[in-house]
Amino acid sequence: MAVASALVLLVSGGVLLAAQGIDAGLSRVDVVSDSAGAAVGADQDILLVGLDTRTDSLGNPLPRDQLAALHAGADDSGGDETDTLIVLHVPGDGGPATGFSIPRDSYVELPDGYGKHKINSAYAYGANAARPRLAQDGVSGSDLAVQAGAAGLRTTIGAVQSLTGLTITHAVTVNLAGFAAISQAVGGVPVCLDAPVDDPFSGARFPAGPQTVSGAQALAFVRQRHGLPGGDLDRARRQQVFLASMAHTVLSSDTLTDPTRRAALLDAVDRAVTVDRSFDVLGLATQLPAISSGTIGFHTIPVVDASYRTPQDGDAVQVDPAAVQRFVADTIAGSAPAASGPAPAATGPSPTPAAPTTPAAPTPPAAVPCVH
Repeated sequence: MAVASALVLLVSGGVLLAAQGIDAGLSRVDVVSDSAGAAVGADQDILLVGLDTRTDSLGNPLPRDQLAALHAGADDSGGDETDTLIVLHVPGDGGPATGFSIPRDSYVELPDGYGKHKINSAYAYGANAARPRLAQDGVSGSDLAVQAGAAGLRTTIGAVQSLTGLTITHAVTVNLAGFAAISQAVGGVPVCLDAPVDDPFSGARFPAGPQTVSGAQALAFVRQRHGLPGGDLDRARRQQVFLASMAHTVLSSDTLTDPTRRAALLDAVDRAVTVDRSFDVLGLATQLPAISSGTIGFHTIPVVDASYRTPQDGDAVQVDPAAVQRFVADTIAGSAPAASGPAPAATGPSPTPAAPTTPAAPTPPAAVPCVH
């Protein structure tokens, strides 16, 4: 999420030197077909993925002391699931972009015959299936991690396409350490909480009220879901608000124009980010002028039941793909009704939006909305 905003902000801010630096250093994998990768000037649907991985973008394991500082557990815990899924729709005519948050526990049919599971497990199913085949072909070490991860990302893309009805044209992933480093490179991000939190699972320990988070604190802020009234849905709301605040922070500071701060941001991006092979930062710069004024609208997809009991995967978020696809299409067309509140949708047969539209227009830090 953070790196996607950094990429968008860099190109939309018109700092082409920074964009060129990012283009040169990004790790790239084959995850979208040439026919799916939309040409610059066409509508783009970019999948932004936050990975719960314990490796960097080159497949190298993160040091244990770094994992401990990030409250990420051991180097063999987690690692093959997606913590964050957002589809960023960018119109070809340069109009306002729209972001769709997909709760990580959305219960969906996975591609390639893996069955019905939480969407965050799609990455693990694809990666785990590919790993033995790759090893048999002689792939090992960091290359094995990168190529297995690419297979996992392809499975995730397939699941997202089936759920939303969109064709993913590009994909961007960021790992745990990268998220922390990027938030530090921009000088911290203002946030606000309705009440104090103390969550041992994510390491989120914050007072109530406005505050600025960076590094491990920023990671904990966007990862927490235990102890939140709406669980995964409240976490999606936090991520949307964080992204909006980060946009304001970067655009209203000297992050992009100060050589030292820009270099720190580029270094963090290089170590944390993987994109598809056709992702063109400079090309997208011509398509994203409206984003520099903060015109991104964030939405959470509608859900049927936020506490759905599955046969084998525990509690999940029940979704209706047909309703999700209608909501996405109507929102892009500008005809979707506004959601009515931030609380999770009630259980019932008719899906309703799970969270309100969150405009990402840069706002003064004092106006950052407080969230759970």
